[in-house]
Amino acid sequence: MSNEKKLALLAFGAHADDVEIGMGGTIAKYCGQGYSVGICDLTKADLSSNGNVDLRQEEAARAQQVLGVRTRIQLDIPDRGIFITDDHIKKIVTVIRQYKPQVIFAPFHEDRHPDHGNSAKLVKEAIFSAGIKKYEDELHLPPHKVDAFYLYMINGFHKPSFIIDISAEIDLKIEALKAYESQFMKQPGSVDTPLTNGYISSVLARESLFGKEVGVEYGEGFISEQPLFVQHLLREKK
Repeated sequence: MSNEKKLALLAFGAHADDVEIGMGGTIAKYCGQGYSVGICDLTKADLSSNGNVDLRQEEAARAQQVLGVRTRIQLDIPDRGIFITDDHIKKIVTVIRQYKPQVIFAPFHEDRHPDHGNSAKLVKEAIFSAGIKKYEDELHLPPHKVDAFYLYMINGFHKPSFIIDISAEIDLKIEALKAYESQFMKQPGSVDTPLTNGYISSVLARESLFGKEVGVEYGEGFISEQPLFVQHLLREKK
């Protein structure tokens, strides 16, 4: 496999816009620094109250361009059908082995939308299976072990394990979210949902609060299921 296909960071979401809500600023930061970043949408969000599959694909492509994401992968797991099955695990294992990411992100399992929590469980299963030599994926690829697995928040506000400063990237995050006009902006004939009623403002308020926790303007919070390793406790002596 070409090294050009390898990703430094791969973020999974149940639906297009999940990743942008939870960590769009962090993605913009690392893309801006030259890292190869990918997003994998598990479903086509065909059950969304507003918009349709084709429109949401167009919106996802616009958001990808805004953030500078190299690769956007679309799987065909059914919307509201994200469950731990052999078939679903194999699909995600294949993606992990194809792109060999260093770090993987998925939605935090405590969320009002069951698909988000189920995504975290499914991706975690796939990460483990991807590292097993004798586990067969769809393309019979060699195993791959990731360096780290972290969880981002979509609808919830939880105590993070760490916070990334996105003050310089907040405008790009907003622009990426606004690419999803069908989801966040009331249109003629659209249905009222939690997303169409000031949702972007609530996301910004959350990132502002996270930022204040670490003394910056805006931050995105992440959760680690494993203890975080600290290489150096003190700065170099002067």
